[in-house]
Amino acid sequence: MIFRFLILIALLLFVEIYSYQAFRTVIKTKWVLYLYVAISLFAVIYVAYNIFQFDFKVGQTPQSLFTLGILLLVLLPKLVITTILFGEDVFRVFSGIFKFFVKTENQTEFLSSRRKFVSQIGLGLAAIPFLSLIYGITIGKYNFKVIKQNIFFPDLPDAFEGFTITQISDIHSGSFDNPEKINYAIDLINEQNSDILLFTGDIVNAKAEEMHPWIETFNRLEKPAFGKFSILGNHDYGAYLEWDSEKEKAENFVKIKDLHRQIDFKLLLNEHVKIKKDNQEIAIIGVENWGKHFGTFGDIEKASSGIAKDDFKVLMSHDPSHWEEVVKNHEKNIQLTLSGHTHGMQFGIEIPGWFKWSLAQYMYKQWAGLYENMGRYIYVNRGFGFHAYPGRVGIMPEITVIRLKKGQNVA
Repeated sequence: MIFRFLILIALLLFVEIYSYQAFRTVIKTKWVLYLYVAISLFAVIYVAYNIFQFDFKVGQTPQSLFTLGILLLVLLPKLVITTILFGEDVFRVFSGIFKFFVKTENQTEFLSSRRKFVSQIGLGLAAIPFLSLIYGITIGKYNFKVIKQNIFFPDLPDAFEGFTITQISDIHSGSFDNPEKINYAIDLINEQNSDILLFTGDIVNAKAEEMHPWIETFNRLEKPAFGKFSILGNHDYGAYLEWDSEKEKAENFVKIKDLHRQIDFKLLLNEHVKIKKDNQEIAIIGVENWGKHFGTFGDIEKASSGIAKDDFKVLMSHDPSHWEEVVKNHEKNIQLTLSGHTHGMQFGIEIPGWFKWSLAQYMYKQWAGLYENMGRYIYVNRGFGFHAYPGRVGIMPEITVIRLKKGQNVA
């Protein structure tokens, strides 16, 4: 543990030294350099202090969110600078070696001096993540987007042609700090006027009490004609805190499940309901969290018991790895799965219809939007709230509206 800590300190020093060199090369005014050093030192001390003060019995707080935001705000731009200047140093070393063996009259020293324009490039590129992170913290985290998606199914019951589903996921109520923005999002959800409202897990970060200030707000969610249904996510089990006893943890879990009742959602715990329209029906299946890395409480067999292969089914399963590992090839033929969990890492690049990238894609094959396998679909919601990093860059908070259509999807 101590060895890893020392390695971390060495890496941070490495980054700080390179970043300072970039500033020193470009900026010649001493007081500006002194100010840069003072701000960097203050940020390091502040982050280190709050990391050591973090209480695993309390979990994430607004202060810990802010601390991580400051860490990323300081560290990521400096990593960009370090990468650029380290690349220059590699060039300078090889250039020095070449000059050593191929003597020239103008050769004065082994390493050439650092070039100002390279440092300027480094600082310019570092400004991109710096400004993006500031945007994400101040605006992006509440920049709610309504994303509409038509999905075609040849076996959709005729009565459900055009049936609309509004999906939200990953509320993470313990992270909220702006009632006005949350009320705005609730209004957006209500404006969709969908046939059914589905919530795919993570109502809190860890503790039931996080949701208490927001119960009245979420009770403003209007109940559609076919109801409001929900499931649990990995954070709803209290697994990321240290508890004084298993009893305390179990009591918190009971309270978290009851939160769904308090905001008028029917919580599905490895079970299903059938909704009927014009004497036809579809099944809404809800499983507990099933994650390749975050607990496998979900039981698709139990939840789908009594449902035939030919029935039309919509599955709510928080973690998309469940679809990849189990659902997409399941014998029950689950036509549509709705998930969340990834948040799209809250950081990435999306140009609708052209390009989509996030670190999340290196962890999950399905991480944001619609995916298909042999006529079976999964939609991964990018999340309503935020966790850990107190912002969103490129991957915005999402309210999904899915319209079920009869027929074949056109590629």
